Amino acid sequence: MRHPRILVCSGSIRSGSFNGKLAALAAKRLAILDADVTLLSLKDYPLPIYDGDLETANGIPESARKLKRLFEAQEGVFLACPEYNAGITPLMKNTLDWISRVKEPGEAFTNKVFALGAASPGAFGGMRGLIGTRTILEVGLGAMVLPQMISVAKAASAFDETGDLVDERSDGQLDKLVEALLRVSRSYNNLNK
Repeated sequence: MRHPRILVCSGSIRSGSFNGKLAALAAKRLAILDADVTLLSLKDYPLPIYDGDLETANGIPESARKLKRLFEAQEGVFLACPEYNAGITPLMKNTLDWISRVKEPGEAFTNKVFALGAASPGAFGGMRGLIGTRTILEVGLGAMVLPQMISVAKAASAFDETGDLVDERSDGQLDKLVEALLRVSRSYNNLNK
């Protein structure tokens, strides 16, 4: 049986990003469970702020086309989404908006499963931003999002020097989330053969 393809991405490109750490750890855990993992940085796919006039004048940026093809080729996607002012980051929202504008054949958001996580220095662990991200994915883009999410609070002290989570509860949440993502992705893999 072919291993499910899982894309892992952070909604932050800041050096030392807590969500970059969470994405890297999720990718590591998925690889240990035999997923075919692609860990990407949105820094490698620069996109202008979405503007309909810009799209009309210049078309869809090549980075959006590449990202759409990457998303399309997966059975599962793990998004580590920081919270900005109780919502989704401009980087992640802009990325999803541009991908949704690519009208090439294939589906970037449906026929796969999404898992969401956040790491934040605050006490809520990015949960408010995850709710908005879930709404965009499910309602706006028609994606299937797992009901469970991971929310890592006090992220400045949540990771050890090797990148693992120090809190047993958060560590267990991540394990359960990646196991669920892999299990449901395998179902999609089998359905789409």
